[in-house]
Amino acid sequence: MSTLQSSDQPLSARRESLSQQSHISEDSQTAADFLRDQELLEADAREALPYSIDTCTKILGPLRQAIFSCLTCNPPPQAAAEDWRPAGVCYACSVQCHGEHNLVEIFSKRNFTCDCGTTRFPKESPCALRINKETNTKGNVHSEEPDVNNKYNQNFRNIFCGCACEYDPFQQKGTMFQCLGLGTHETGGCGEDWYHPGCLVGMGSNWFENMAKSNGKLPIDCAGNHPLATISEDNEKQSKPETSHLDRLAAHEEDEDPPMPPGFPDEDDFDGFLCHKCVDANPWIKRYANTSGFLPAVFTKQACVNQNTEPQDGDVSSKRKAGDEVDGSTEAKRVKLVSENTESSRPSCNQYSPQSIEGPNDSTTRIGEASSGCKLRNLPSAPAGQFSLFFKEGFREQFCHCSDCYRLLNLHPQLLEEEEVYEPPISEDGASQNGGSTHGSGSLLERGESALRNVDRVRAIEGVMAYNHLKEQLKPFFQQFAESGKAVGAEDIKAYFAKLRGDEQGIKEAGQAASDAQNGTDGGGKRHEQSGY
Repeated sequence: MSTLQSSDQPLSARRESLSQQSHISEDSQTAADFLRDQELLEADAREALPYSIDTCTKILGPLRQAIFSCLTCNPPPQAAAEDWRPAGVCYACSVQCHGEHNLVEIFSKRNFTCDCGTTRFPKESPCALRINKETNTKGNVHSEEPDVNNKYNQNFRNIFCGCACEYDPFQQKGTMFQCLGLGTHETGGCGEDWYHPGCLVGMGSNWFENMAKSNGKLPIDCAGNHPLATISEDNEKQSKPETSHLDRLAAHEEDEDPPMPPGFPDEDDFDGFLCHKCVDANPWIKRYANTSGFLPAVFTKQACVNQNTEPQDGDVSSKRKAGDEVDGSTEAKRVKLVSENTESSRPSCNQYSPQSIEGPNDSTTRIGEASSGCKLRNLPSAPAGQFSLFFKEGFREQFCHCSDCYRLLNLHPQLLEEEEVYEPPISEDGASQNGGSTHGSGSLLERGESALRNVDRVRAIEGVMAYNHLKEQLKPFFQQFAESGKAVGAEDIKAYFAKLRGDEQGIKEAGQAASDAQNGTDGGGKRHEQSGY
């Protein structure tokens, strides 16, 4: 019996030791593991920021490019009515000059020149990339004149959509869509604003949460029916959807992103859109709704219209197949958050018959009637009410190009041809051996060596001396683990550096502990639990 007890005690001790070693191994890391993890992190960073960050785009003049607003250097006032000069910076300046600031990613803006280093920013926030004309050196550029042709909207305050919400990418869910933009807010347009799908159909940005609270009840149309039935291509009798909207709501409760709201077109059916502000500011374009190249009007207030009328010849089919359009991407459809699993039936309340809706009789909707061969005058009357206009790929080819219509199109070149978005050159250095991108600006070691080569001689010598001093202090600490084959734990490093940050006596104690461990004595007294590899 005693023999069993004596054999059990070492076994129990071994189990406890292995358990302790396993626990410590989770918090321990070898130098090779650390370097590998560091390379993977750098590869991820290069994927997120793949372009060169060496050149400010201000010297290139106005471009359609990615723009950021810095709320640290140029914070907006509390009251919207207070005087404030918004500013935007290019991709390179957002990293090099404002990398640790509170930035708002606005994505693409057309005809925009970088404001970094201009009077729109304080002198204490200079541009670090351009050449200072006074000193002929790189950096410390400030107080230059900004481009007077730059246009700003509420996005530079971190305000988006017609609901004027502050965008927080860590809180908000779902997809937002950018309007192609016809004019600025001074001319009645939106200035390429971003919109929630729910706001475009008049249900609000929180439509999904509100509908879930109301047990999935949908708005009822003028006939007392839920607007969820589809219209067949053969003008057949409407059929009930295979699954109810309540079932779809329940299916999306576990999803990260909400589905698209009823009345919003399927993402495969359109290439971009013009918001109701831009459409109202350019009423002539309303008549293109539900014609070739354009979807039916998407009203901000659900309109009750005839759902059984087949579109006229030349109009698009009311029910489209996902494969009918060639896949493509335009800047108008770039999103801040990627939305997946957005399949849901669309209501037919927005489907309308051109004959059943009378448009306004003002002269703006009849422009070009006096011109022979004008395509616009032969289109159906514009639908009544406020709506957004969604278009398909190749919609530009469907516009009338008579002399009168071309004059209107020429005011907005984005309607004549697709815009090219400027992208900085891809970085060529910083190759990774772990399957990461070759984009980026080099590893921490490479950047450190580069900085050391560019520093002046005195500072370089001081840096080398400081490094050698720290190396001599750390050598005994690491040597004890190298000789014993034990892994260095996080707590070991923290405890040792805590002593280094203390007084001279603390440093001596740490050195003595390392020396005792090297001689085989129990100097530390708490190293037994370190596991080996």
